Amino acid sequence: MKLNEIVDYMITWLCYGDAEAAKRVAYSADEKELETHDVIIVPNRKLGRTIVLPDMNKVVVEQPAKGKAIIRTDIIYNTFFFISRAEETFNTERDEHGRFAARFSILGHGNRLQIPLLDEHARLLMKLLNLPLPTPGFGHIYLTHDIDAITQYRSLRGAFGGLRRGETKQVWDSLRDINKDPLYTFPWLMEQDSRIPEAECIYFVKQTGGSGYDYPQYSLHGRDYKHLKKSLLDSGAKLGVHSSYYGEMPTKPISSLHRVHYLNGSIRNMTQWIKAGITDDFTMGFADAAGFRLQTTRAVRWINPYTYKLTPLTLHPLVIMDTTLSNENYMNLSEDEAYFLCERLIEKVHMHHGDLCLLWHNSNINDTTYHRSLYPKLLELIHGK
Repeated sequence: MKLNEIVDYMITWLCYGDAEAAKRVAYSADEKELETHDVIIVPNRKLGRTIVLPDMNKVVVEQPAKGKAIIRTDIIYNTFFFISRAEETFNTERDEHGRFAARFSILGHGNRLQIPLLDEHARLLMKLLNLPLPTPGFGHIYLTHDIDAITQYRSLRGAFGGLRRGETKQVWDSLRDINKDPLYTFPWLMEQDSRIPEAECIYFVKQTGGSGYDYPQYSLHGRDYKHLKKSLLDSGAKLGVHSSYYGEMPTKPISSLHRVHYLNGSIRNMTQWIKAGITDDFTMGFADAAGFRLQTTRAVRWINPYTYKLTPLTLHPLVIMDTTLSNENYMNLSEDEAYFLCERLIEKVHMHHGDLCLLWHNSNINDTTYHRSLYPKLLELIHGK
């Protein structure tokens, strides 16, 4: 029953949610199914057995009669493999933060990661069913921001650290006016994001103990956070929960929207997210390479690869993160190189009528990075589509 449920879901999802179209498709090795269906997809990767690699070669299609087609490549297994993150159940390689990185994936850093294979499968299926392809455009635009720190100098530790480094003027300017703190770039971000009024803006707020990689922690009862929260909500933005680097979820998340700090999300933690009331996760991107970790531009419900159960958790593909582009340990791109890569990725999302999700940190809008100049360029590109 579980396999039937997830197969039915994947076929309907590949048909862009068209349930009537999905009824015309069978997942079967019995070619007699063509008597009652227009397309059959032949299984050859054994759903429910040992996880194996997907078939990444050109899709093999036969058309034995007008309006009938046999897909010999198991595009259902391919779909399961990527949206369930099954690859991470048997590949145990992890980076220094315990993350499954792009360099460990069969997708690597190159063209495979930058081409959403599952959306191409969906387009092929729609063509074989003689159905119109989705109109180019964006299904949704998510402009997201992780609030790793609100300010640099307006805590005791931050102020003393600044004074110790001789940054006296910066400290006093920040203490007198929060808008002069170098990390408090939220007014600028809100102004930029307002250029795309149809975008959904989400700010992910830390609810952690503040130790180790979760440092620094800010108080959700403090004056600065309350001031920021009011400004964000007044602008129409939403709040999400930015859960701990160490896999811990707050007992009472402030939102059902979620992203893990450092993108340190594991499929072993997803059931914990669901139990905590999370409905939508925005973690699914590789920290070390921009592109399509889920091999799709569209939101999809997570299938648990251990239980083969369709869960209520919706995964939203994270396409581009600022530090992925510039960090010398990640892609280490110049601003021009970053722009041209982002342009290609945005075009792929637009072509497939997918969801575009960007992540820009308030703490990276400074003179040491190009992200303050790159971000408006990308928004202008998106607005022009």
